[in-house]
Amino acid sequence: MENVILIILLILALCLIGVVLLQRSEGGGLGMGGGGGGVVSARGAATALGKLTWILGISFMAVSLLMTILSARNADTTSVIDQLGADIPAVEGEDGPALPPVEGLLPPSTNDAPLTPPRAD
Repeated sequence: MENVILIILLILALCLIGVVLLQRSEGGGLGMGGGGGGVVSARGAATALGKLTWILGISFMAVSLLMTILSARNADTTSVIDQLGADIPAVEGEDGPALPPVEGLLPPSTNDAPLTPPRAD
């Protein structure tokens, strides 16, 4: 089900990109260019492309939300490493463990106040 929705999402994204690039920009950058005539007036084409852009944009957002909801519903609470099913051994260097032990790194606490760095007076 997720694959079908993902394909629909990708098709909507490509259509949205195409419709946006077909629109005439204010500066004449990537638009279809100037020129008059033709079957459809410039104003009518701009209105139709604008409406199509809105429809595709709203559809893209709706399908994105649906994809997010389905992915969250099917998500496991385990990590990716747990899904691999293999135990990853701890890497030790020649001098011992790669990380120093946690004991002895922090000064002993005498009260419940949070630790603050010493002043550099």
